[in-house]
Amino acid sequence: MTAPSSTDIALIGAGPIGLEMAVALKQAGTDYLHFDARQIGHTISWFAPQTRFFSSSERIAIAGVPLNTADQTTATREEYLAYLRQVVQQFDLQIRSFEPVIDLKPQDGRFLVRTEAHGRIIETLARRVILSTGGTARPRLINVPGEDLSHVSHYFHDPHEYFRRNVVIVGGKNSAIEAALRCYHAGANVTISYRRAAFSEKSIKYWLLPEITGYIKEGKIAVQFNSNVERIDAEFVTLCTGEQIPADAVLLLTGYEADMALFEKAGIALSQDRSVPQFDEATMETSVPGLYVIGTATGGTQDRYTVFMENCHIHVARVMASLQGRIEPAQAPVLEQPES
Repeated sequence: MTAPSSTDIALIGAGPIGLEMAVALKQAGTDYLHFDARQIGHTISWFAPQTRFFSSSERIAIAGVPLNTADQTTATREEYLAYLRQVVQQFDLQIRSFEPVIDLKPQDGRFLVRTEAHGRIIETLARRVILSTGGTARPRLINVPGEDLSHVSHYFHDPHEYFRRNVVIVGGKNSAIEAALRCYHAGANVTISYRRAAFSEKSIKYWLLPEITGYIKEGKIAVQFNSNVERIDAEFVTLCTGEQIPADAVLLLTGYEADMALFEKAGIALSQDRSVPQFDEATMETSVPGLYVIGTATGGTQDRYTVFMENCHIHVARVMASLQGRIEPAQAPVLEQPES
């Protein structure tokens, strides 16, 4: 292993807010290195093809670069990934993608950042670190027998896969409802299992709720309310009610959670319930001096999302103000619910 290189700031994570942070650092002439375990915008890349953002374009645009779509509606997965690539190219951002940070710890007044690339361990010493690792690194498991079977997924893929198949979708919020509708339109036989007594109007986008409600009333999409999955077998999903639903494919769309491993390794204080990192909202500096957190990672492993892309843009301004020795007075916008 060669001697560690050094930098002023190590920025970890290249999702939208991480990229916005990189633009701000570059424009300020800051010495920084930028790492990501995967490609830029990785979380968005596993959306199903042609998935549309719920957010208006202005809410998910970053770094002052307008986001325009061909039909003036919300961006698709493909349009937004192209937009992120455009931002990287426009500002000539240098990102060490596919170089995961495997260890992070304070060392002699700096931070030792250990990464892995092409089978080599690389060490970097940074005066300060900014964590922008996101809030949806892994699926939230339901921990039932059969969850690991090959026909079970926590990710919704191309709707074409489900043509003329019995599909059981577990969940009752936007992602589950949209998947149910798209599978139905692709020719699938769809059953939804949801643990609550009804879909919440506050949790479902206004244009999805009437459509799913109509199809359920017409018997085109089946739903089992007040139901939890008890087990998954090769051909059936067994609910807590005892009912067995035929299933060629099972989509467990029950949410995702953050990976807080680097926070723990760095010694950041985390809440016991949702691993929310302790940080100063005025500066975004955590309980470890010199270590900042931005983006949806500030919400820890959220069960009810209150931190989302649209209300994280202010984090960049707060960090830059802190780095420059001032306090950013601006307040985050008050948004009733996440659009993205």
